[in-house]
Amino acid sequence: MSDARSTLPEIETLTGPFYASPDQLGAFEPVEPGDMPAAYRELLAHNDHMTVAVERHHGCQVDVGVLARQVTGEHYTRKIVLTRQTDGMVVQFGIMRIDFSYVPAAVHEAIESQSAPLGRILIEHNVLRKLELATLWRVTPGRELGDLLKMKAGDVTYGRTARIHVDGQPAIELLEILAPVE
Repeated sequence: MSDARSTLPEIETLTGPFYASPDQLGAFEPVEPGDMPAAYRELLAHNDHMTVAVERHHGCQVDVGVLARQVTGEHYTRKIVLTRQTDGMVVQFGIMRIDFSYVPAAVHEAIESQSAPLGRILIEHNVLRKLELATLWRVTPGRELGDLLKMKAGDVTYGRTARIHVDGQPAIELLEILAPVE
């Protein structure tokens, strides 16, 4: 009998193109929504795009900054930060892994152009999509992630893994980690 969770995004799969071990990014502990501070729960415990959630929370649009990317066959994986347009502050770190065989060519081109956050691209292209929350995480960042999110050693934040189905197909896997939330 197979475990349905095994088909959901795994930290190792998402971090693998950029880190020898997920521990290099940070320590991940699964949590339930009720075990998270309210602001993090509001931003993470839902089946909507994080682009929409962080823009609503911060009261401005966000830009995407691509830190690294890898293309293997039909899979495109990128490590990113989302920054507020108002002041350039990093509000989220993420890793996205997409199977381009499941998305229209115009969406493929827009994603590879690296000019807008994924959520905005999917919304603007009116792609039929369904986001499936997989796991909520309590994250103690490693050095690189801590530096990106402006966190001190030992501080914690929260994140999630999720999958986006495009036209009913499991096209996109996500790891999304928030910068400290006020």
